[in-house]
Amino acid sequence: MTLPVRIDFVSDVVCPWCALGAIALEQAIANLAGEVAVELTFKPFELNPDMPAEGEHAVRHMMRKYGRSAEEVASRNEMVIARGKVIGLQFDLEKRSHFYNTFDAHRLLLWTAGEGRQVALKKILLKAYFTDGQNPSDHETLVRLAGEAKLSTTRAREILATGEFANEVRELESFYLERGINSVPAMVLNGRELVSGSQSVKEYEQIIRQMARESATA
Repeated sequence: MTLPVRIDFVSDVVCPWCALGAIALEQAIANLAGEVAVELTFKPFELNPDMPAEGEHAVRHMMRKYGRSAEEVASRNEMVIARGKVIGLQFDLEKRSHFYNTFDAHRLLLWTAGEGRQVALKKILLKAYFTDGQNPSDHETLVRLAGEAKLSTTRAREILATGEFANEVRELESFYLERGINSVPAMVLNGRELVSGSQSVKEYEQIIRQMARESATA
């Protein structure tokens, strides 16, 4: 019997640890196919909700926001790159030169949840930013990436040109902040079990399998 588990994955598209977690989680879910049926939804979180349109240089941003030296930033970047290689996620942190505002990307992701293409768009957004160095706040970029995810570019352009899904994104962000989620990635299983931080593929498998068993015996 295949056991069901619902996962809400709270993350941002410019967060490297979220990218690592999202890809590892996807692989874990694939490995559990036939054993656990996972319903995965990505929920919005903005690392930098006040980021201006032009963004901020990534190294200077990390130094300013977290008080790190340039050497410390470089060391953490090397760690991210190494972890990415393990799961087949290529980080090109020279191309990814800036941090950007991600509010509009989250609006599109919320729309795609109802279109059945959210996981596909999330993966495309992560690659576009971390591997190709593209700007996830640029509307033309977002429309093109929506097309790559086999979504209607006309509808994507309409959403971006208006405030559609803006209130819903803000409400979800407030919901998770009010429940103590102030760093990402964070994963909520079956609406009750919180797992913080980026995990390995094997760790995600163990977590999901355990939740499925607990739900089956509840």
